[in-house]
Amino acid sequence: MRFLLLGLLGLLITLTGSVDKNNFKTCDQSSFCRRCRKVDPGIPSPYEVQLGTLKTFPDHITVDVLNKNNEQVFNLKVVGLKGNKFHVEVDEKSPLKPRYRVVDALIAPPVTENVSVTKEEEGSVVVKCGENRAVVVASPFRIDFYHGEVLVVSANAKGLMKFEHLRKKSVPVPAEAAEEGGEGAAAAENEVENPQTNEDDDPGAWEENFKSHHDSKPNGPEAVALDFTFPQAEVLFGIPEHADSFALKPTLGSEPYRLYNLDVFEYELDSPMALYGSVPVIYGHGEGNTAGVYWQNAAETWVDVYNSNAKKNVMSSIVNFVSRSRQADPPAAHFMSESGIMDYYVLLGPTPMETFMQYADLTGPAPLPQMFALGYHQSRWNYNDEADVAGVHDKFDEHDIPMDTIWLDIEYTDAKKYFTWDGHKFPHPLEMIRNLTERGRHLTIIIDPHIKRDGGYFFHNDCTDRGYYVKNKDGRDYEGWCWPGAASYADFFSPDVRQYYADQYQLDKFDTTTADVMLWNDMNEPSVFNGPEVTMLKDNIHFGGWEHRDVHNLYGHMHVLGTFEGLVRRSGGVQRPFILTRGHFAGTQRYAAIWTGDNTAEWGHLQASIKMCLSESVAGFSFCGADVGGFFGNPDAELFERWYQAAAFQPFFRAHSHIDTRRREPWLWPEATMLVVRDALRRRYSYLPFWYTLFYEHERTGRPVMRPLLTHYPLDKETFTIDYEYLLGDILLVRPVLQQGVSKVDVYFPAVDGKKEGDIWYDVDDHRKITAAGFESVPVDNYKIPVYQRGGTILTKKERIRRAATLMANDPVTFVVALDKEHSARGTLYVDDEKTFEYRKGKYIYLNLEFKDNVISCRKNDEKANYDTKSWVERIVIVGLEHVPKSATLNVSGEPSVTLEVYKHGESVVVRKPKVVLSRKWSIQLNY
Repeated sequence: MRFLLLGLLGLLITLTGSVDKNNFKTCDQSSFCRRCRKVDPGIPSPYEVQLGTLKTFPDHITVDVLNKNNEQVFNLKVVGLKGNKFHVEVDEKSPLKPRYRVVDALIAPPVTENVSVTKEEEGSVVVKCGENRAVVVASPFRIDFYHGEVLVVSANAKGLMKFEHLRKKSVPVPAEAAEEGGEGAAAAENEVENPQTNEDDDPGAWEENFKSHHDSKPNGPEAVALDFTFPQAEVLFGIPEHADSFALKPTLGSEPYRLYNLDVFEYELDSPMALYGSVPVIYGHGEGNTAGVYWQNAAETWVDVYNSNAKKNVMSSIVNFVSRSRQADPPAAHFMSESGIMDYYVLLGPTPMETFMQYADLTGPAPLPQMFALGYHQSRWNYNDEADVAGVHDKFDEHDIPMDTIWLDIEYTDAKKYFTWDGHKFPHPLEMIRNLTERGRHLTIIIDPHIKRDGGYFFHNDCTDRGYYVKNKDGRDYEGWCWPGAASYADFFSPDVRQYYADQYQLDKFDTTTADVMLWNDMNEPSVFNGPEVTMLKDNIHFGGWEHRDVHNLYGHMHVLGTFEGLVRRSGGVQRPFILTRGHFAGTQRYAAIWTGDNTAEWGHLQASIKMCLSESVAGFSFCGADVGGFFGNPDAELFERWYQAAAFQPFFRAHSHIDTRRREPWLWPEATMLVVRDALRRRYSYLPFWYTLFYEHERTGRPVMRPLLTHYPLDKETFTIDYEYLLGDILLVRPVLQQGVSKVDVYFPAVDGKKEGDIWYDVDDHRKITAAGFESVPVDNYKIPVYQRGGTILTKKERIRRAATLMANDPVTFVVALDKEHSARGTLYVDDEKTFEYRKGKYIYLNLEFKDNVISCRKNDEKANYDTKSWVERIVIVGLEHVPKSATLNVSGEPSVTLEVYKHGESVVVRKPKVVLSRKWSIQLNY
C-alpha cells in the first residue's frame, strides 16, 4: 500500500523532480481572484460612507457604507485599541445568512481604548485614539491611519475594494414569460429586488471545476478584497509561507502571493506559490516608519504587491499623496479572500520592533519551550524498529555528539493507525522510551489528522458513531486518500471532537507512551492525495455548518490546538508540551513550532531556510527551522556540513529526510565531515543558555528571537533587503556560508542611525574587533561559521557539552562580555527548571548583568521570583579591554571579598572561576 500511495504522490512531481505547478491553481484559474483582480484602480471606488448613519460609542464607531453600483449596504466598525492599533470590520448590514468570522487566532479579545470622534467639513469622520487617528473619508471610501501627524497606512487608497454580497442565484427569465406574468414575472421581479453585479457573469461564480474536481459553491460569489497603501514604506515583507525572498516582490504582470495551506512536494524556490502555512500579516518599512496590517481571514487569499521601489530609486519621484508629500506610487498590498468578512488590524508602529510586538499582542507569542527542544533533533522517514532506534542513540554517544530527541515517522504505527504501534517492529515501546529518557533524551512521534477507515480501528469507529468526521456537501462522512489509503478527517472545529482527540493522549488510553513523549502533527493542511490541489473539497461542511472554504487555513491550527490540550492534560498541567506542526495560521505559534516542509538537498533550499524563517519570525513564529540536509535528495559532504552550521544558529534544529534517501547520521560520513558536524552541534549546545533566555524574553515581550537586520538598524537602507544574514536577539549577527565552494563570504555590518559608523562587533571565534559599517570579506574554512557578538552586550554560554541538554541543567556558565565604545555592556540570563510550568508561578530567576566602570555586576530583575539553581559562574570572558587587569575582586553580599585570577587569552581577558552561584547578588571589580 505504501508504494501505491508513493506512486500516487509521484503524479504530483514532474520528471525533473520539481513540483508540477499544473496541479495547483493560478489566480486566473481561481474565479474570485480573477474577479477581484479585474477591479480597475483608475475608476473611482463605488463605495461611499453614509455619514448620516454614524453612531459613536466609547471605544468605536459604526457607519453604513453604500456600494453605489448595486445599492448594497455594509456596516463599517472602527475600534480604537491600546498599544497603537486599530481594528476595522466591514460586513453586510443585512446578509442572507451570517458570514464566517475567524475565531481562535487571537490570544484574547484586544484591549480597547476610548476614542473621540469629529466630523470634518470635507466629508470625513476622524476617530482619534490617543496620539493616533483614523480618518474615514466618505467618497470615494477610504480610511487613512495616522501615527501622530504621519500617515502610515491607507485602506482603499487605490480603490480596489470589493465585497461580493450574498445573494440568491438568479434564474434567466425569457422576455415573453416576464410580459405574460406568473412565475416568470415573479422571478424577474425577484431579480430586480436583488440587483446583480457582473460577479454572476463570471463562469466560476456559482460553481467551479479544477481538473476532475467540482466545487458546488452553494453561496455563490462571496469574495472580499481591499488594498492597503504604506506611504512611508520602501519595502514590504511578511505574509508567509512562501519560498521567496524576505522582501516581497512586485506581482503585477505575474502571479500574486497565495495564502492557502497546501501539501507541496519539492516546492519551487523564488515563487509566490502557496505552501503549508498562511499568516496574513504584512509590514511596510521605510526610513521614517514601520507599520503593519493583519488581515484576519482563513479562506483562500491572494495578495498582490505593488512596489515600484523595487526597480527604481525610492526618492526619485515625490508627489502629493493623500494631501501629503509622498512617493508617487508608494508600496501597497491588495488582499483578496474567497469568503468571510473584512476583518483587519492596523499596526501603527512606528519602529519595526514595536510593530512586531503589536502583532504579538494580538496573536500571542510562542510559549517558553522545554530546554531539550532547543537542542538537536534526529529524524528520518523512518527509523525501522526498536533496534534501529537504540543503535542510533548509542552511536551519538560513541562519537561524542550531543542529541536530545529521536523522531519516529508514520511507519511506527500499526498500518498507519495513530495511537497504535507496529507490534512487530516496536513490541516494547515503553522500554524503548525508558532507554532514551534514562540517558536524558526524548522520543517524538507523528500523529496526523487523517484517520484510517478500518472497521477494526477504535478511533475510526468512534468518529463514525459520534459524527466526528468532516462531512461532504451531502452530509455524509467525507472520504479521501492519504497515507493509510481510504481516510476520513476529524473535524477539529468541534469542541467535542477536540476533547475526544485530546483524550486519546492520556496515559490511561495511550498507555504505551509516557509524559515525556512529544508530538509531530504533519499533513494537516489538510493533505488529501486525491483531492483538488492535494487538499480537501471546499464545499465540505464543518462544525457549525461552515464550509471548508471559510476555514481552510485554520484546519491545522485547530488540529494542533487539540494536541496541545491533550499534552497539557496528560501531565496534569505540569509539563510544557513540545509540538511540531506543518499547517499553521496566525496564532498557531502559541501551541507549536514549525518547519519549512519538504525541501530538497540543494544550496538554494539552504538559502531559502533563512529567508523563510525570517518571514515566519516577524509573523509570530520564532520557533522555526528547516529539514537539515534537505528532505528530498542526497546532499554532498560540503552541503551537509554547511547546512548543519547554518541550522546550529536557527531556532529549531532538526535533521530529517525522505524514506528513499541514503542514511545520513553524522558517523556515516567520512571522518572529516563528521568532525565538522560535531563541531557545529557542540557550538549549538554551548549557546543553550542564550537561546533559552531569548525564548523567555520572546514569551514575555513578543520580540522575535530571529530578526532581520532592519529590526535594529531601521535607517540603514542596505538592511532592507538582506536575507542571508540576521540577528539573534540584538546580540549575535549570523552570516552562514550558503554558497558552494567558497573560501570567503561578504558579511554586512549595519550602520547605526543611517550613518556610516556602525556598532562594534567581535568575531565569536577569535574576538577580532570590527568597527566599520559596511561589507567585509571574511575568509572561511570548513569549520568557520561567521558569527559576531555586538559590542555592549553580555551573553551566557555553557562550555561543558554533554550528551543532551537535559543533563547540562546544573552545569556552570561562562559570561562573554563584549564592550562597546563606552567600555560598557549589558545582558540578561533566565534560569528555571527547564521543563515545567512552575516558572509561571514565580519559580525562576531572571538576571540583569552589567559591565560599567570596570565592574561586572549581577542582580535579579524580579526579587519576588526565585529558583534554587545549582549552576554557578565558571569564568567571565571580556573582549574589548584596552589593558589587562592585575587581578579582580569578587564581592558577594554578606561574605568576605575574594581575589580572583585574571589572565589574557588571545584578544580577550578571562576572570577565572568566580564560583558564585547564579542566584546570588554579586559584583566583580577589575583591579589595575
